[in-house]
Amino acid sequence: MPEIKYLRARDLVILSDTIRVLVSGACGNMGQHVVRAVTSAKDMELVAAVDPAGLNRDVGEVALGHSLGIKVLGHLAAAIEQSSPDVMVDFTHPDVVMGNLEVALKAGVSCVVGTTGFSDTDLKIIDRMCRNHNTTCIIAPNFSLGANLMMRFAAEAARYFEYAEIVERHHEHKADAPSGTALKTAELMEAARGEPLRSAPTAHEKLAGSRGGETAGLRIHSIRLPGYVANQEVVFGAQGELLIIENVSSSRECFMPGVLLAIRSVRKLKGLVYGLDSLL
Repeated sequence: MPEIKYLRARDLVILSDTIRVLVSGACGNMGQHVVRAVTSAKDMELVAAVDPAGLNRDVGEVALGHSLGIKVLGHLAAAIEQSSPDVMVDFTHPDVVMGNLEVALKAGVSCVVGTTGFSDTDLKIIDRMCRNHNTTCIIAPNFSLGANLMMRFAAEAARYFEYAEIVERHHEHKADAPSGTALKTAELMEAARGEPLRSAPTAHEKLAGSRGGETAGLRIHSIRLPGYVANQEVVFGAQGELLIIENVSSSRECFMPGVLLAIRSVRKLKGLVYGLDSLL
């Protein structure tokens, strides 16, 4: 895992020029929200949209209900060459995101990534690509400000409790399990505690996997159902009491302030920055 950089607000310099943004995965649920957020931001300009699923459609008609005069392209390298973006925002799929990052970083385009499912090896490769091309990439398992505060509070609580479990609930189309947010939470909790937490043993597990997956001493339970967007609770247990820290997302709009923060910050950073908490 690359070193996580913690920054202070005064370390971030607000750029005066308009930020040119390309959205990869522009026709997906998150991509459409990003298109709406970028076009509403006074300091940003949407210059390109990439998504093979929406090829040749006007991205404004897809995301806003009216034309923006920007056709959705299917080839990222061509889109970058035509539009000269400053920042690429990627909400695509774990199967394609590494290829997208290689293309964008090599072209000198800073990247903001909400796609999850990265391995430690993937993150090391991305960090090396950033440094080789003197370009920056922010990868955030969760762009919700509330979710990032939930992770921070859980890390603080982990210093005082031995036992904890994580229950994360997402929509039925989420590609990976457990979520990147759950894994990031477990990582922060272990780091704050200085050692793994404890998991209560089960003598007879009648159904394999019923106690969830385990990492850093934590059991993680993943639920995938229609009706959820992205929820997570961290449950701490001690003699005679429970502490439950929960974040509930009812709409993907909650991710947009974090996405815009990352877009405004990314060009003034170096290398790979993992986690939105680094910017708070």
